[in-house]
Parts: sequence; structure tokens; C-alpha cells
Amino acid sequence: MKGLIEVKTKGDTQVVSARDLHEGLGVKTRFSQWVKQNFKHFRNGIDFEGVVVTTPFNPNYPNGKKQELQDYALSVEMAKHIAMMAGTEKGYEIRDYFIKVERAWNSPEMVMKRALEIANVKVEQLEAKLDEVKPQVLFANAVSVSDTPILVGELAKILHQNGINVGQNRLFKWLRKNGYLISRKGTSYNMPTQKSMELGLFKIKESAITHSDGHVTITKTPKVTGKGQIYFVNKFLSDVA
Repeated sequence: MKGLIEVKTKGDTQVVSARDLHEGLGVKTRFSQWVKQNFKHFRNGIDFEGVVVTTPFNPNYPNGKKQELQDYALSVEMAKHIAMMAGTEKGYEIRDYFIKVERAWNSPEMVMKRALEIANVKVEQLEAKLDEVKPQVLFANAVSVSDTPILVGELAKILHQNGINVGQNRLFKWLRKNGYLISRKGTSYNMPTQKSMELGLFKIKESAITHSDGHVTITKTPKVTGKGQIYFVNKFLSDVA
């Protein structure tokens, strides 16, 4: 009985070629007419699905000119019904064969084998994803360990190392446009907004400058915290992705 008609695997289901079944049953009716007669009780997209197969025009010359033929992928359940509907000894033989194929497919051993295969594929996909984001994770861990604030220009260099084409001036412009730095001209220009401070993205460094005439002025410089570095790198990378 083994190999009576080839049963193929499609995803997690088994399918049978309608042309193989037509030939196996020894049907004399033309294939297209046989399909019309037998498929009317079944559902397209559930019990069967149209496929196109390529075969040689002349079987004696497999490397010769090819032709495309309409075929159908049938569920084993549908193939069983059609085989039984044939009402011939060959039909019952093929039906019994499909029943044995189904039993083997649904045996605990085969169910476990398929489950392990699916699990292995998911593990491989997860490992590939982890390899992809590993550099970002390493970077995030590094800057979170060291909470040393850096200048906006240094953040631009970090972003550039992570594939983001941005310089200091463009980054300042982006931070102002997106509400992280104050865009209003004046003493607060380029200082962190209230939102940025509440998120802990910036710190303000104050420096005292003593001039030649003795007077002292205070300068303020926005610096990006370790949390801010992680935040902006992840934001830019997610926008690119």
C-alpha cells in the first residue's frame, strides 16, 4: 500500500494532487470534466486549492519544452470521499490507503515530531532576532551602567555609529522640532523642555565664567543622561525599522 498515491505536506496539513488521484483511480473522463463533476460538493480554499504544475510536453524528453497544467491540492479527507465516490475496487483500495495515511499522520509520535519541528523553527527565528538586536542591547546596557551625561554632539556621534546619518546641528534641530529642547529664542533656547526633564532625558550643566573685568556669567549646557541616550538611540532605530 505504501506509495500508492503521493501525499505531500503543506504547512501542518497533508494534501493530494488531484491529477495524481485522477490517474490513480484510472478515470477515463477528461480531467477538467472529472473536476467539474466531483468538486461541486466541496469548498474551494478549505477542501481544495488550485495550483499550477509544470510538466514536459513529451515525457520521453524531460528536458524539452514545458507546459503548465491546472491542478488542485486536495485535503486527504476530500481525496478519501472522491475515492469512495468512484465506487470501484481501486477507489476503495485508495480510500483505505488514505485512512492509513491519516492514522499515521495523527499518531502521537507524528504529532510530537511536528510540534518539535515547529518549536525548533521558532527557536531559530528567535535566535536570529536576538543576533540582530544584540548590538543595540549591548549599547543600552553599557550606557545604563554609566550614567555620565554627554553633550548633544556626542549623542550625534553615537547615533551615527548605529547607522543614523545625523550630525550635531541636525540633531539639535530635530530635538527642538520634536519638543525635547526649547525652540523659542532667548535665554532658554536649546534648554530641555519640561517634558524632557520629567522623562529624565537631560541634565543641565551650569558653568561660571569670570571675565577680565571681574564680572561672572553663568552658562547653561544641556547634556544627555544615560537614560536619554538609550531613549534616543532606540527611538531613531525604531523609526528607521
